[in-house]
Amino acid sequence: MNEKDHKLILGWREWVALPDLGLPAIKAKVDTGARTSALHAFNIQLYKDNGIEMLRFFVHPIQKNHDFYIECTAPVKDRRLVTDSGGHRELRYVIETDIVVANLSYPTELTLTDRDTMRFRMLLGRSAMKNLIVVDPGTSFICSKPDINTVYNFKPEVDK
Repeated sequence: MNEKDHKLILGWREWVALPDLGLPAIKAKVDTGARTSALHAFNIQLYKDNGIEMLRFFVHPIQKNHDFYIECTAPVKDRRLVTDSGGHRELRYVIETDIVVANLSYPTELTLTDRDTMRFRMLLGRSAMKNLIVVDPGTSFICSKPDINTVYNFKPEVDK
């Protein structure tokens, strides 16, 4: 048995959870080309709580749904200049939070950025996978596929 046999195998897209942010399920693109993971966030507000820099931000966790959102808060870990796949540079806030992938839970860094026009609300970058995960690019949703409406107790509007 080699070291690879002890790693979690993920497909190119998977469902993950960010429990500290109140996000029990969000679809993530597993992106070995991205160094840092990125989370879709909008209306990002910086404030201080007992001298600690904090962020309040909102997330649309359900793809193609701009009406449903979750309000999140997290301490600021850093600010970094990030270059996206299109070559655009952006100064982003960085937070650290626990991520749950299948049966693994571990802390990871996330940059916050508006991914509203992107297909996935989250990118799982290679730093978050280091020494833990192997990617099988030919598969998807190896770990789980939750009913997103049940997870968020969300009832889509029905045309009358």
